[in-house]
Amino acid sequence: MDLSFILNELGEERDLYYNAVAPPVLQTSNFAFHTVADLRKALANEYDANLYSRGNNPTVDMLRKKLAALDGAEDALVFGSGVASISIPIISLLNQGDHVVSVAKPYSWTVKLFETLLPRFGITTTFVDGTKIEHFEAALQSNTRLIYLESPNTMTYELQDLKAVADLARKNSIVTMIDNSYCSPLNQQPFLMGIDLVAQSATKFIGGHSDVVAGVVTGSRVMIKKIFDAEFLNLGGTISPMNAWLLIRGLRTIHLRLQRVCDSTRKIVDYLSTHPKIERVLFPFHPSFPQFELAKRQMKDAGGLFSIILKARSAAEIEKICHSLKHFLLAVSWGGHESLVFPAIAGMAVSDFDVDNPRHRLIRFYVGLEDPDYLIEDLKQALG
Repeated sequence: MDLSFILNELGEERDLYYNAVAPPVLQTSNFAFHTVADLRKALANEYDANLYSRGNNPTVDMLRKKLAALDGAEDALVFGSGVASISIPIISLLNQGDHVVSVAKPYSWTVKLFETLLPRFGITTTFVDGTKIEHFEAALQSNTRLIYLESPNTMTYELQDLKAVADLARKNSIVTMIDNSYCSPLNQQPFLMGIDLVAQSATKFIGGHSDVVAGVVTGSRVMIKKIFDAEFLNLGGTISPMNAWLLIRGLRTIHLRLQRVCDSTRKIVDYLSTHPKIERVLFPFHPSFPQFELAKRQMKDAGGLFSIILKARSAAEIEKICHSLKHFLLAVSWGGHESLVFPAIAGMAVSDFDVDNPRHRLIRFYVGLEDPDYLIEDLKQALG
């Protein structure tokens, strides 16, 4: 399906809303029916009906069609946050006594789900180094029901071989799921490589303007309907019609924004890779990255996130550099118009800083839509 068609036309029935170029926001909680028979039919199958906006809503449905098509999947569900798009499908998939194999160092709230919430219901998780397929194979148990991936992760960017993991899981009748937030559907389509469920934070590149929080999961119609019919409706993690409309607006320019971000990031990474104060640059599409060939094989591009490991001797030195930046906002997240900086030391007490631990000297950057030379000049003055 053509990208321009997906972003600008798919799901948009303009004859239904006075041929308005921009679709309306159907900001309603409820829907009325002409007959009891129609109401009965909607109650029996809310997945295919507009009954109550906790489930379906026409504005949200338009977004679902576009997001599923971008991933090459059959259907999508949209949630009120990225973590909901991870947690609710996982809860739907698992039962008491099940086992999960997860890639090491996923998103922090995914870690909390696996280590804190799910064990309360008798579900255990084994974390593995995902850079080798043998690690996944060795961790499988007779009760393993899910292999969970995040490729690349969003601090040090380790990748997993998605096709190899999908093949392993299929042989053992295990469901696979990935957090694809780093790449977006434009730079990686895990569903087409055999991964069953693809989640991402729509707050990032899909929204693109840092004004909406949302998440999406895509997959087969059978799996999406299973999630919708129980846990999605029961836990109530839905998105509002207004936020769905903002995401549709964001999709109009995602191709242009992501292209700009990718081009600028490569230029900035090339500059920083030779800077004398930087020990190492971490970026999947830089030739120095250990999994560079795998990145080129399964990703179209690498987006705007990269990290540097400073040759710093103290936490104060790292903080000084972050505070000296004039055009990078000190903040979490990524995918918006603005450039961001996030030092790893922000997640620890200063007294715990270990100069011999490279991860403690790591600073993550996101490159937004500003001119790359403008950002390079800012980095140059901050690094000194």
